[in-house]
Amino acid sequence: MKTYNLSNKFRIQILKMSNKTGAPHVASAFSCLDIVTTLYSSILKVFPKSPKNPNRDRFILSKGHAATAQYVNLAEKGFFSKKYLESYTNTNSFLEEHPNPSIKGVEAATGSLGHGLPIGCGIALAGKIKKKSFKTIVVLGDGECNEGSVWEAALFASSKNLNNLYAIIDNNGWQGIGRNKDILDLSPLKKKWESFGWKTYVINGHNENELKKIFKLKKRVPTAIIAKTIKGKGVSFMEDDNNWHYRIPTKEEILIAQKELKIK
Repeated sequence: MKTYNLSNKFRIQILKMSNKTGAPHVASAFSCLDIVTTLYSSILKVFPKSPKNPNRDRFILSKGHAATAQYVNLAEKGFFSKKYLESYTNTNSFLEEHPNPSIKGVEAATGSLGHGLPIGCGIALAGKIKKKSFKTIVVLGDGECNEGSVWEAALFASSKNLNNLYAIIDNNGWQGIGRNKDILDLSPLKKKWESFGWKTYVINGHNENELKKIFKLKKRVPTAIIAKTIKGKGVSFMEDDNNWHYRIPTKEEILIAQKELKIK
């Protein structure tokens, strides 16, 4: 199954998970879903039967409120049974609203924004010290880049030549309460990452081929990928509508989305 078709199947799963449990952040998951699905299907070297294999690539979803985008991929890869997706955020469920390392395949607890990249720096540095070849990939929100800890980590990574580290910025233009440009404008974002010593690319975050090409290139410094995305991608009444940062879909809206995405 092509990545985008798989992502659309995941979109319906995520809508159903949100509707059943009343947990929000559907649109935030949808904007990075094609990125996360491409990583798990084509780029990350992971071992579902041996989740702590020392040779595994490390993936950190720093924008932890989009946890469902990671959960559906972990289930698809076989880290845990798909039936557990139905228990998302239920009392005593291990699938909490934000990722935590008690879940097989999750490297770090995230959700407090700005923490994922610093953690990724430490992991990437450890990999270089131990002469390991694994990649460390961190997905951040563009609003998350308001956090000073992101830029402290960016400075650290370039100073240590962490060419095994990748930061993918989910650049959908929104954060919880408004457009990024109206709250704290960081544009031009590409020049900022470059000025911190990162090799920086701008891609269409919904195009798997553009993302895969970057991972085939050799690097001498850490890599930043600014992925242009659409919040709520894939469902017309959700796209670029920040009300869906917190809204919960109704059963009727799920049926409309299924028809749009051609998923039964």
